[in-house]
Amino acid sequence: MPDLAARRQAMAWAGAATADELRDVLAQAGALPEAENLRAPETGLVMVRGRIGGDGRAFNAGEATVTRAAVRLPGGEIGFAYHLGRDRARARLAAILDAHWQRPEARPALAAALAEIAGRRADAAQQAARKAAATRVTFFTLARGED
Repeated sequence: MPDLAARRQAMAWAGAATADELRDVLAQAGALPEAENLRAPETGLVMVRGRIGGDGRAFNAGEATVTRAAVRLPGGEIGFAYHLGRDRARARLAAILDAHWQRPEARPALAAALAEIAGRRADAAQQAARKAAATRVTFFTLARGED
């Protein structure tokens, strides 16, 4: 199961990456972006479901655009990716990354390159949170005025 958890984490980082960042990750890891399309990148809609309060009855919240891809490397590894949005190149690159992740000798280099992206994303999120916190206003009353 540790391999599954590591693969999930890698794909979560890949999900936050842009197509250019994914190209850079594959280049840094020495992973060739050549792969056979098992399922060419295609865009469609999925129904987004929600629950009020997290535990209420499920309801259809709306639709989201998703692009998916499936590829096979020359060594036989198969990679899959689903991304919100319409970026077909990004979905295909993420699927290639997933296929390379399944090769144990490629994991350390891929993990190091993806960790750089995760670090940059975390820094950007902290900076946005600090910027939002700087504009926070707290309202309070000394007297209610009910004489």
